[in-house]
Amino acid sequence: MDRLVELLPLFYQSFEETVIMVGVSLFIATLLGIPLGVLLVITRPDHLAPNKWVYHSLNVIINVIRSLPFIILMVAIIPFTEFVVGTSIGVEGAIVPLIVYTTPYIARLMETALLEVDRGVIEAYQAMGASRSQIIFRIMIREARPGIVLCLTIATIGLIGATAMAGAVGAGGLGDLALRYGYQQWDIEVMIMTVIILICLVQAIQSLGNWAAKKLKKTA
Repeated sequence: MDRLVELLPLFYQSFEETVIMVGVSLFIATLLGIPLGVLLVITRPDHLAPNKWVYHSLNVIINVIRSLPFIILMVAIIPFTEFVVGTSIGVEGAIVPLIVYTTPYIARLMETALLEVDRGVIEAYQAMGASRSQIIFRIMIREARPGIVLCLTIATIGLIGATAMAGAVGAGGLGDLALRYGYQQWDIEVMIMTVIILICLVQAIQSLGNWAAKKLKKTA
């Protein structure tokens, strides 16, 4: 216990680094992933704006990126990461690959959520003369809000797992703490405490996401 008290500042710093990596990466990946998810849906055959070239190109790119384990992707794009942020280590060096890893994941989850929207409702609004943008923002995204919230919840939890893996290449955060103290120094107390913190964080995020989705479903 004395050992854990001694390392409290380090736990706090590692937790803060994890929150920064997850928060920044999730924000940017969401800004990129939601439009990509919308494009994946509306460019499908027989949808609002069918375009087989756009749809198949996005589909292939997303599948390729999602097929790569995060640790491999992180190493593979080191030159790109260094070009964007000037370093491939630390919190800054982890954010770029986290964004690249999470964006297609969110896009695919968005696609799934939007496809749950009743096509009959969309067709009815088309018949009434609603524009494409009105259908996308006022119908599709509005109706899919509970699903979108749950999708972002899943993406956030996936990001937490990815930041833990990023610790293996010096990205900082709780993963780096567990690796340096829990594994390399075989400090069981530190390892157990890190696992407990990660479990509590994931449980809190999942509970919040479930609550928000439930509230949105009632107001839909």
